[in-house]
Amino acid sequence: MNYGFVIDNRKCIGCHACTVACKAEHQVPVGVNRTWVKYVETGVFPHTRRTFTVQRCNHCADAPCVEICPVRALFIRPDGIVDFDGQRCIGCKSCMQACPYDALYIDPDTQTAAKCNYCAHRVDNGIEPACVVVCPERAIIAGDLDDPGTEIARLVARHPVSVRKAEKGTRPKLFYIDADEAALRPELAPPGSAYSATAQAAGVGHHAHQRSARWSGAAGKAAAKAAAGGVVAAVPGPPSQRTYDVPDKGVLWGWEVAGYLWTKSIAAGVVTAPLLLDLAGIMTIPPSFAALLGWLALLFLALTGVLLVKDLDRPARFLYVLLRPQWRSWLVRGAYAMLVYGGLCLFWALYAARTGDTGPAWFKALLAIVGLIVASYTGFLFAQAKGRDFWQTPLLPIHMALQSVINGLVVVLGIALLAGAQESAGFDRLLAALLLVSLGLLLTEFMLTHASRDAATAAWIIIRGPLRRVFWPAAALGIAVPLVLFASGAAPHWKLLACVLVLIFSLPMEHVRVKAPQLVPQS
Repeated sequence: MNYGFVIDNRKCIGCHACTVACKAEHQVPVGVNRTWVKYVETGVFPHTRRTFTVQRCNHCADAPCVEICPVRALFIRPDGIVDFDGQRCIGCKSCMQACPYDALYIDPDTQTAAKCNYCAHRVDNGIEPACVVVCPERAIIAGDLDDPGTEIARLVARHPVSVRKAEKGTRPKLFYIDADEAALRPELAPPGSAYSATAQAAGVGHHAHQRSARWSGAAGKAAAKAAAGGVVAAVPGPPSQRTYDVPDKGVLWGWEVAGYLWTKSIAAGVVTAPLLLDLAGIMTIPPSFAALLGWLALLFLALTGVLLVKDLDRPARFLYVLLRPQWRSWLVRGAYAMLVYGGLCLFWALYAARTGDTGPAWFKALLAIVGLIVASYTGFLFAQAKGRDFWQTPLLPIHMALQSVINGLVVVLGIALLAGAQESAGFDRLLAALLLVSLGLLLTEFMLTHASRDAATAAWIIIRGPLRRVFWPAAALGIAVPLVLFASGAAPHWKLLACVLVLIFSLPMEHVRVKAPQLVPQS
């Protein structure tokens, strides 16, 4: 069996009966929805038309939410229904970032993820989903797509159908007949002057105070300005605007995630960077300094763990990541990598302090490799978040590893300068070269042609839109100024200032990278 939905837009009258039935069937709280209806108006008065589009989980055959979930709270049943287990969910919101269709939400009562589950409890008893039963025009059809005798299979076979975001490769099983492209692609119908969103009485996580009105407005204006500025290609035809929809879910990963990227970068870099130089024969690490670096790594690793747990909506369940792992998720792989890295750093610090030796080359190589994995794994986690196109660049893991090495080197150089070291010309040239490479990656990542409209809009938000006041000062003070100071062979106190600037302003750079893609509307 292979269950799916067809939405027949020739029949939908926008009555919201499906939304109400879904809420009643599943006791869905006010402010969040498993099924909802979006209104889009096209044309200029008096030559206008309004379309109604039912939106919900697409029950993808290759569901990115299932792949990214670290604790198997989301799963695909044998009949093709994508279901969830709220008893396992830790509230990490990864599934919400992975879903290209904005179908998941955090239940404000249970603080766990939820979505349309095809009324699986009804289907198991031979009853159609509640939304199908209640629709007065039978505009929603459910059934087995693999059975040619079913109504849904006949409709898909006989009529041209559309799906949302087919380019994502998720193989969605929510099909639309006579779909309006402006309703399926959110960037084509920004909020109009008469736009209204249903009241959101409860938030969706730590950032509930930053909910719908603030972020939907920022996202809508950014998308509209990006389109007007030529960032996204215009579609021929009359203009379209969104006039009714549910509130967007806001910034799901906020300052905790940006902070965790920053602390993790330092934790990995303070050991990995000097070890790479040691293995290359460029520098020798004194045992007492090795112990200090090991303890510093453990300190920042502990801060990383605190921020990770704080970001969870169910922090008491944080051990589920280790005890109930879903190994395809990079969140699980990263958690185990940090655990191994922490153990190796602890052993290295104790070994160096007690023996007066930094250990054999094979151990230092192993520690450096694990450190690079810790530094870069979040890039692969972000790549699993298929709902955010800006994070899909293959340069992201490389940039994260490079930033970690830079942060580690400036910590080492800063400690050396504070200890009175005078000769650091080699470090200066190396840091200048690495900062130049980092600047080149930034220009490539933010300013060149992007593979999708959503990625281009996120880049516009960073370099020309609402986040430009954060990005450009951070790029200038965290990269350009230190690059000049290191390249020019400045006095020690100026080098120390450059080290501080690099560390401080790498944090707002992480902030804009995390925040901007979340301001691009997904539905």
